[in-house]
Amino acid sequence: MTLLNFKLLSAVLIISSFSVVNSQSTSSLFSYEEYVDTQGDTLKYRQLVCDYADNTKKYPLVIFLHGMGERGSNNEAQLKWGVRNFATSENMSQNPCILIAPQCPDNSVWGNYNRNMELQAQPTKPMQLLRELINEVIKKSPVDPNRIYITGLSMGGFGTYDAISRYPDLFAAAVPVCGGGDISKAKDFAHIPIWIFHGAIDSIVNPILSVNMLNALTEAGATPGYTQYPEVGHFSWIMSYSDKNMMTWLFKQRKKTKVTD
Repeated sequence: MTLLNFKLLSAVLIISSFSVVNSQSTSSLFSYEEYVDTQGDTLKYRQLVCDYADNTKKYPLVIFLHGMGERGSNNEAQLKWGVRNFATSENMSQNPCILIAPQCPDNSVWGNYNRNMELQAQPTKPMQLLRELINEVIKKSPVDPNRIYITGLSMGGFGTYDAISRYPDLFAAAVPVCGGGDISKAKDFAHIPIWIFHGAIDSIVNPILSVNMLNALTEAGATPGYTQYPEVGHFSWIMSYSDKNMMTWLFKQRKKTKVTD
């Protein structure tokens, strides 16, 4: 091995080791929690309360929905992608918040759609439990009810659209990443500020689903943000949650009154 190759290998190992340590350190900021309903059904979740939180103030509540690959019962996997960006020292100081990251059980999903992407009448059990959990967090924590945000990637992106379709008066903003939803419901949540993200060559979730929602929201009178990354596939969330402009935009949002005819 040449001296140059040795130095390059050493640099890679140092960076990799730092990333692992930093990842573990950030994960430790999320407490292990679970919500149990009156029937005994459980939704496990991790909760972040920023270090700068002051119980005399009210803070935004962020709901983070993971993708299909992070389902399970270990209450760990849902922190794999994106959510740690909310727990950096920079973001916690600039955008102190309370964040809950629930874990969807195996063999279930966040959003309840049929093959034609039509929203079904009843939410999935995880979505129902999540709605109840949000109520509990609002009651027990210093949450600003006018600053409740929801975001999710892939399966969580579909879940984000499901949630704002069912509970359009709950959320102040939404950031669906590489997801899709029932475009016929767009008029119901057109008052919610939304920033949509997708990769242009996503082979897992067709970006046309985001384009269709963008068009439906625009036709409904909304002014959604839309970012499509060229030459990016399904992993568009890596750039989405690293986007400081998105973070700044998100935490500026406050609930708007729904306009009715």
